[in-house]
Formats: sequence, C-alpha cells, structure tokens
Amino acid sequence: MEASPLRHVPSIDRLLATEAAQKWVGLYGRDLVLEALRAAQGALREAILRGEPMADLEAAALAYAEGRLEAYIQPTLRPVINATGVVLHTNLGRAPLSDEVLEAMRAVGEGYSNLEFDLAEGRRGSRYVHAEALLCRLTGAEAALVVNNNAGAVLLTLAALAAGREVIISRGQLVEIGGGFRIPEVMAQSGARLVEVGTTNRTYVRDYEAALSERTAALMRVHTSNFRLSGFVAQPALGELVALAHQRGLWLFDDLGSGTLLDTAPLGLAHEPMVQESVEAGTDIVTFSGDKLLGGPQAGFILGRRDLIERLRRFPLTRALRVDKTTLAGIQANLLHYLKGEALQKIPIWQMLSLSPEAIEERAKALVRALGPAGARCDLWPGCSMVGGGSLPEESLPTTLIALPAGEAEAQARALRLGQPAVVTRIAEGRVVLDLRTVLPREEPALARRVREVIGE
Repeated sequence: MEASPLRHVPSIDRLLATEAAQKWVGLYGRDLVLEALRAAQGALREAILRGEPMADLEAAALAYAEGRLEAYIQPTLRPVINATGVVLHTNLGRAPLSDEVLEAMRAVGEGYSNLEFDLAEGRRGSRYVHAEALLCRLTGAEAALVVNNNAGAVLLTLAALAAGREVIISRGQLVEIGGGFRIPEVMAQSGARLVEVGTTNRTYVRDYEAALSERTAALMRVHTSNFRLSGFVAQPALGELVALAHQRGLWLFDDLGSGTLLDTAPLGLAHEPMVQESVEAGTDIVTFSGDKLLGGPQAGFILGRRDLIERLRRFPLTRALRVDKTTLAGIQANLLHYLKGEALQKIPIWQMLSLSPEAIEERAKALVRALGPAGARCDLWPGCSMVGGGSLPEESLPTTLIALPAGEAEAQARALRLGQPAVVTRIAEGRVVLDLRTVLPREEPALARRVREVIGE
C-alpha cells in the first residue's frame, strides 16, 4: 500500500524546535506560537490533499505560521488616510482630534488625575465639573452634563424627566440616526410616550396645542440634521414652541443632533442651528454631539436649566452613560479652542471646512508632482467635498480631485485600502479619486508613497 503523503507534514515538536519558532516564542509567547503552528499543519494537510506541489514542507509551514502570528497581533482598529472628501465620515471615526486634545488625553491617561477629587478641599469631587463651566461659558446655559453620546443624552433626558408621560413631536422630525436607530425607538426605551403631530412636511404650533393633555410632560424639537425637506413644508420656529411650552407649564427639549458653536454660513454652507441660539431661545434642555461639528471626542452634551440638569445628574442611568477621564480631558481641551477663539485654526474639521478651493488645488498639484512619472498619468478634476456625519445634508464645498490613471478602479481602491497605511478613496466616472480636503498635511508623503505602490512609478 502506498504511504500517505500526509506523513511528511512536520510535527509540532520539529517546527517548535526551529530557530524561527524559538524567536517567535520570545516575541509572542509559547501558547500563541503553538496555535499558529497547529494552524500551519492543518493548512499544509489541506494543500497536500488538493495536490498542490510543495518542495519544502517545513519552510511552507513556518511561512504560514509567521503570517498567522502577524495577523493575531495586527490591531483591527487602526489609522486610515481619509481621501474621500467627507469631512465627518461616520465610518472613519468622525472628527480627527487636535494636537492639544490628544496631548490632554495622553497626560491624564498615563497616570493618576483629579477626576473625582477636589484638590483645594482634599476630598471627593465630581467628574462633571471638568467640562461644565466651559460649556456654560460658551453657550450661556445655566448647567451642563456630559454623557457618552447624543443618543444617550436624549435617552437620559426623556427617562429622567418624562417617563410615563407624553412628549409631543412633529412627524417630520421622527428621524433615523446612524446604525438604524430611530428617535421613536429611543423615546420608547426611555418610558416616555411619543405623541406625533402634524404631517411629514407641514406642522404648525396649533398641532402641538391640540395634542396637549394632563399627561403631557414636554414638547420636543429634533433638528433634521441628516436630511432636508424642501418644497411645501412648514415647521414652527423654536421660539414659538418654547412660548407654548412655558405658557402651559411644560418643558421644551431641543435635540440638535450634530450641534455647533460656530456659524457655518461664513464658510459657504447653510446655517446650522447653533447651541447658543437654542439656549437663548429659552429651551429647557438642549442635547447635541461632541464628535461632529464640535470636532472633539465622542460624547453627548446636555445643557439647560440648573434644576433639570441636577435631576439628570442624580438619575441612576447617568452612571451607565458616563464618560471616562481621557474623554473628559479631550472635551475640556477641545472646548478651550473655542474659548480662545482659535477653533478655525486648531480643530481639524474646522481647518478642513474652511480650506479655500485655491489652497486645495495647490496641494493637489504638489501631490501629483510628488508621484513622479506616475503623476503624469493622473488628472485634476473639479469636484465637491461633503460635510457628512449627519450634518448639513446636501451641502458641499468646492474642491479639486486627483483622478488616478484609468484602470481597474475597484482593484486600485481595494489595494489602497489594504496597504499600510490604509487609504480610503471614492470612485467617480470609473476612476479612483482623491480629495485632499480630508487628508491631513502630515499624511501626504505616506499617501503619495501608497499611490505609487498601487499605480506604479
């Protein structure tokens, strides 16, 4: 009987005794190396049974094991170069952080901090003070609270202040946010009862007034920050809703979604409702995100009346939604950019949004030159950058696109994504295009190298 070819597969002991494997044990530990070697054995057996020719089984096994070990320790979350032109790209982590924010997060993360310790009094303090004073100074609010994201901010507000009671909202504002989560579902989880009024396209103050009952706790406005209705549409002004709520002894909750402290209109974009405007209008509670147009770490902010914020602070759900020390340090550093009047110069997303078309065109020309001979096969096209992140829907900014040489666009885009560093692009008119609005200047040398690797010198 002919001997099975599988008997030539090297044993684990033999593989483990090799110089390469012993080196790996020192780097990765014995258990991880054994797991990789067993996987290599299995891969060899399958290849032999498929009839694949292999001259050196030991070398093949070690090569496979080395690949497995590298895959084991490769972080699944890693930096990418965003060349899509979408500034607040939800799938790519939304807002990149400023150097000052990163340094503040590193400083409190590398050791101990006064997170919940009052240094002046020498006793327990509150983690919430580290952002509250800045938020109040910047917006005019009486008090503020920070939680893990804006959905959490809305959930906490409704659970603490309206559970078991009715909250009236326009049908035109029943939005779906990222990941398929919908405002009605968030409201249902809070225990509040949703009362829809008006129609998808037109809602009036009288619709809210007609729906009031002894069970009503609040009126709620949700800013439709990720879509836009146009044409035959109507929604009450925020001030009108505040007036109605307060006349009837009710609260007005305003969910801004993205939320901004700067006016977007001077940048050539539509005006995005500002947090200060909501506070000035008399809103009782306003909620918004920290990692969208604010440009900081992921967080949800709740601003408003001091007595209501204090109720939220004491509510049990608050502990489940609280943020950690590094996030608070980053929030504080990011808010300081606004306080110092340097947000446009220091916060990356505002730098990107305020870039002139001329500046982007010059950077695009410089990058094409850096590609060497390969650059001669690229084209410069006029194009549009998007804000993204559920902010300013349908709004765009003029830009210059670098169109890579015609070819297998999908294959080129995939090769750029899978290299080091990963580069995420978009495809237009059958070509891979790069938009430097969302590429940080320090990333341009690496981007040029990756493009040369994919399209050739």
